[in-house]
Amino acid sequence: MGEVEFNQAAGKLIIRSVFYFYGDAASTELSDEIAADIAEHWNEPKARIVFRKDWFDVIFDIEGIYFPDILPETIWYNTNPRFNYFRIEEHSFNHISFVDGINCNTGYFKLDNLLNHSTTAAHEYGHTLGLDHPQFLDIRGKGQPGIMYPRGTVCDPAYQYDPAALPLQPGGTLNPYLRKVMQSDIDNLRLHKLSMNKNGTTVLGDFSSQYHDKFQPGN
Repeated sequence: MGEVEFNQAAGKLIIRSVFYFYGDAASTELSDEIAADIAEHWNEPKARIVFRKDWFDVIFDIEGIYFPDILPETIWYNTNPRFNYFRIEEHSFNHISFVDGINCNTGYFKLDNLLNHSTTAAHEYGHTLGLDHPQFLDIRGKGQPGIMYPRGTVCDPAYQYDPAALPLQPGGTLNPYLRKVMQSDIDNLRLHKLSMNKNGTTVLGDFSSQYHDKFQPGN
Protein backbone atom coordinates (compact mmCIF):
# COMPACT_ATOMS: atom_id res chain seq x y z
CA MET A 1 0.00 0.00 0.00
CA GLY A 2 1.21 3.50 -0.66
CA GLU A 3 0.36 7.13 -1.16
CA VAL A 4 0.77 8.48 -4.68
CA GLU A 5 1.96 12.06 -5.10
CA PHE A 6 1.33 13.86 -8.38
CA ASN A 7 4.21 16.30 -8.94
CA GLN A 8 3.43 17.97 -12.23
CA ALA A 9 6.27 20.49 -12.04
CA ALA A 10 8.88 17.74 -11.68
CA GLY A 11 7.12 15.39 -14.10
CA LYS A 12 6.93 12.63 -11.49
CA LEU A 13 4.41 10.29 -9.92
CA ILE A 14 5.94 9.31 -6.58
CA ILE A 15 4.65 6.28 -4.68
CA ARG A 16 5.62 6.52 -1.02
CA SER A 17 5.42 3.45 1.23
CA VAL A 18 6.72 2.91 4.76
CA PHE A 19 7.25 -0.62 6.08
CA TYR A 20 7.18 -1.32 9.81
CA PHE A 21 8.78 -4.63 10.69
CA TYR A 22 8.31 -6.59 13.90
CA GLY A 23 8.96 -10.14 15.08
CA ASP A 24 11.93 -12.06 16.47
CA ALA A 25 13.84 -12.08 13.16
CA ALA A 26 13.35 -8.39 12.43
CA SER A 27 16.09 -5.83 13.02
CA THR A 28 17.03 -2.30 12.09
CA GLU A 29 19.62 -3.55 9.61
CA LEU A 30 17.21 -5.98 7.95
CA SER A 31 14.48 -3.34 7.80
CA ASP A 32 16.83 -1.01 5.94
CA GLU A 33 17.92 -3.81 3.59
CA ILE A 34 14.35 -4.83 2.71
CA ALA A 35 13.29 -1.26 1.99
CA ALA A 36 16.36 -0.68 -0.18
CA ASP A 37 15.74 -3.96 -2.01
CA ILE A 38 12.11 -3.09 -2.78
CA ALA A 39 13.08 0.38 -3.97
CA GLU A 40 15.90 -0.97 -6.14
CA HIS A 41 13.65 -3.51 -7.86
CA TRP A 42 10.71 -1.19 -8.48
CA ASN A 43 12.85 1.73 -9.66
CA GLU A 44 15.07 -0.47 -11.86
CA PRO A 45 12.96 -0.22 -15.04
CA LYS A 46 12.96 3.60 -14.84
CA ALA A 47 9.30 3.38 -15.72
CA ARG A 48 7.37 6.16 -17.44
CA ILE A 49 3.65 6.52 -18.02
CA VAL A 50 1.30 8.93 -19.72
CA PHE A 51 -0.80 10.73 -17.10
CA ARG A 52 -3.15 13.57 -18.00
CA LYS A 53 -1.68 13.60 -21.51
CA ASP A 54 1.91 14.17 -20.34
CA TRP A 55 4.79 11.79 -19.67
CA PHE A 56 5.75 11.17 -16.04
CA ASP A 57 8.54 9.24 -14.35
CA VAL A 58 7.28 6.73 -11.79
CA ILE A 59 9.36 6.85 -8.60
CA PHE A 60 9.08 4.50 -5.62
CA ASP A 61 10.11 6.01 -2.28
CA ILE A 62 10.37 3.16 0.24
CA GLU A 63 11.29 3.37 3.93
CA GLY A 64 11.84 0.50 6.38
CA ILE A 65 11.48 0.91 10.15
CA TYR A 66 12.13 -1.65 12.88
CA PHE A 67 9.28 -1.55 15.42
CA PRO A 68 9.86 -4.46 17.84
CA ASP A 69 7.31 -3.38 20.46
CA ILE A 70 4.44 -2.60 18.13
CA LEU A 71 0.98 -3.15 19.60
CA PRO A 72 -1.82 -4.80 17.62
CA GLU A 73 -3.90 -1.66 18.11
CA THR A 74 -1.30 0.39 16.25
CA ILE A 75 -1.94 -1.74 13.17
CA TRP A 76 -5.70 -2.10 13.63
CA TYR A 77 -6.35 1.64 13.90
CA ASN A 78 -3.75 3.06 11.54
CA THR A 79 -5.22 5.41 8.93
CA ASN A 80 -2.01 6.47 7.17
CA PRO A 81 -2.05 4.96 3.65
CA ARG A 82 1.75 4.92 3.51
CA PHE A 83 2.11 2.47 6.39
CA ASN A 84 2.56 -1.29 5.90
CA TYR A 85 3.19 -3.82 8.69
CA PHE A 86 5.02 -7.14 8.32
CA ARG A 87 6.09 -9.70 10.88
CA ILE A 88 9.45 -11.41 10.18
CA GLU A 89 10.23 -14.84 11.66
CA GLU A 90 12.42 -17.82 10.86
CA HIS A 91 9.32 -20.00 10.45
CA SER A 92 5.95 -19.33 8.87
CA PHE A 93 2.74 -21.14 8.05
CA ASN A 94 3.28 -23.39 5.00
CA HIS A 95 6.94 -22.24 4.96
CA ILE A 96 6.24 -19.20 2.78
CA SER A 97 6.04 -15.43 2.97
CA PHE A 98 2.60 -13.96 2.34
CA VAL A 99 0.41 -10.88 2.34
CA ASP A 100 -3.12 -10.66 3.66
CA GLY A 101 -4.70 -10.18 0.25
CA ILE A 102 -4.44 -8.25 -2.98
CA ASN A 103 -4.58 -4.55 -2.05
CA CYS A 104 -3.44 -4.75 1.55
CA ASN A 105 -0.98 -3.30 4.05
CA THR A 106 -0.06 -6.29 6.22
CA GLY A 107 1.63 -9.67 5.96
CA TYR A 108 4.24 -12.12 7.21
CA PHE A 109 7.78 -12.68 5.93
CA LYS A 110 9.82 -15.87 6.35
CA LEU A 111 13.38 -14.80 7.05
CA ASP A 112 15.22 -16.98 4.54
CA ASN A 113 12.97 -15.69 1.73
CA LEU A 114 14.44 -12.22 2.26
CA LEU A 115 18.18 -12.86 2.28
CA ASN A 116 20.79 -12.35 -0.47
CA HIS A 117 18.80 -9.79 -2.46
CA SER A 118 15.81 -12.06 -2.98
CA THR A 119 12.86 -10.65 -4.93
CA THR A 120 10.32 -11.88 -2.35
CA ALA A 121 9.74 -8.53 -0.65
CA ALA A 122 9.45 -6.77 -4.01
CA HIS A 123 6.97 -9.43 -5.19
CA GLU A 124 4.82 -9.11 -2.07
CA TYR A 125 4.93 -5.33 -2.36
CA GLY A 126 3.32 -5.71 -5.77
CA HIS A 127 0.44 -7.54 -4.11
CA THR A 128 -0.02 -4.71 -1.61
CA LEU A 129 -0.37 -2.30 -4.54
CA GLY A 130 -3.06 -4.44 -6.16
CA LEU A 131 -1.20 -6.80 -8.48
CA ASP A 132 -2.07 -10.51 -8.59
CA HIS A 133 -0.12 -13.40 -10.09
CA PRO A 134 -0.45 -13.56 -13.88
CA GLN A 135 -3.14 -15.92 -15.12
CA PHE A 136 -0.88 -17.99 -17.37
CA LEU A 137 2.14 -19.53 -15.67
CA ASP A 138 3.82 -21.20 -18.63
CA ILE A 139 5.94 -18.44 -20.16
CA ARG A 140 8.41 -20.49 -22.16
CA GLY A 141 9.63 -18.49 -25.13
CA LYS A 142 8.77 -15.14 -23.54
CA GLY A 143 12.10 -14.32 -21.93
CA GLN A 144 12.50 -12.29 -18.75
CA PRO A 145 9.86 -13.09 -16.09
CA GLY A 146 8.20 -10.11 -14.44
CA ILE A 147 8.15 -9.63 -10.70
CA MET A 148 4.64 -11.01 -10.16
CA TYR A 149 5.28 -14.50 -11.52
CA PRO A 150 5.16 -16.93 -8.57
CA ARG A 151 7.37 -19.84 -7.65
CA GLY A 152 6.46 -22.83 -9.81
CA THR A 153 6.14 -20.81 -13.01
CA VAL A 154 7.38 -22.66 -16.12
CA CYS A 155 9.88 -20.45 -17.90
CA ASP A 156 12.84 -20.43 -20.27
CA PRO A 157 15.79 -22.50 -19.02
CA ALA A 158 17.95 -19.45 -18.25
CA TYR A 159 15.50 -18.41 -15.53
CA GLN A 160 15.11 -21.82 -13.88
CA TYR A 161 16.78 -22.95 -10.67
CA ASP A 162 18.69 -25.38 -12.89
CA PRO A 163 19.00 -24.37 -16.56
CA ALA A 164 19.61 -28.02 -17.49
CA ALA A 165 16.47 -29.35 -15.79
CA LEU A 166 13.35 -30.38 -17.67
CA PRO A 167 10.27 -28.19 -17.13
CA LEU A 168 8.43 -28.98 -13.86
CA GLN A 169 11.09 -31.47 -12.83
CA PRO A 170 13.37 -30.68 -9.86
CA GLY A 171 15.04 -27.39 -10.70
CA GLY A 172 12.81 -26.90 -13.73
CA THR A 173 10.75 -23.92 -12.60
CA LEU A 174 11.30 -20.20 -12.08
CA ASN A 175 14.11 -19.20 -9.77
CA PRO A 176 12.50 -16.24 -7.96
CA TYR A 177 15.88 -14.51 -7.63
CA LEU A 178 15.75 -13.97 -11.40
CA ARG A 179 12.43 -12.10 -11.53
CA LYS A 180 12.50 -8.39 -12.40
CA VAL A 181 10.11 -5.49 -12.23
CA MET A 182 9.24 -4.61 -15.82
CA GLN A 183 7.59 -1.61 -17.42
CA SER A 184 4.62 -3.95 -17.92
CA ASP A 185 4.34 -4.42 -14.13
CA ILE A 186 4.12 -0.64 -13.71
CA ASP A 187 1.56 -0.48 -16.52
CA ASN A 188 -0.53 -3.09 -14.69
CA LEU A 189 -0.87 -0.70 -11.74
CA ARG A 190 -3.09 1.41 -14.03
CA LEU A 191 -1.73 4.61 -12.56
CA HIS A 192 -3.16 6.59 -15.46
CA LYS A 193 -6.63 5.83 -14.08
CA LEU A 194 -5.97 7.39 -10.66
CA SER A 195 -7.92 10.43 -9.50
CA MET A 196 -5.99 12.85 -7.29
CA ASN A 197 -7.44 14.90 -4.45
CA LYS A 198 -6.96 18.67 -4.16
CA ASN A 199 -3.56 18.09 -2.57
CA GLY A 200 -2.37 16.11 -5.59
CA THR A 201 -2.31 12.76 -3.79
CA THR A 202 -4.27 9.51 -3.78
CA VAL A 203 -4.00 5.97 -2.38
CA LEU A 204 -2.81 2.79 -4.04
CA GLY A 205 -3.90 -0.37 -2.21
CA ASP A 206 -6.11 -0.70 0.85
CA PHE A 207 -6.06 -1.34 4.60
CA SER A 208 -6.04 -4.97 5.73
CA SER A 209 -4.81 -3.92 9.19
CA GLN A 210 -4.04 -7.41 10.50
CA TYR A 211 -1.60 -8.04 13.32
CA HIS A 212 0.19 -11.40 13.13
CA ASP A 213 1.18 -13.50 16.10
CA LYS A 214 4.36 -15.53 15.86
CA PHE A 215 3.89 -18.88 14.10
CA GLN A 216 4.99 -21.78 16.28
CA PRO A 217 6.09 -24.89 14.32
CA GLY A 218 4.17 -27.94 15.40
CA ASN A 219 1.13 -26.01 16.60
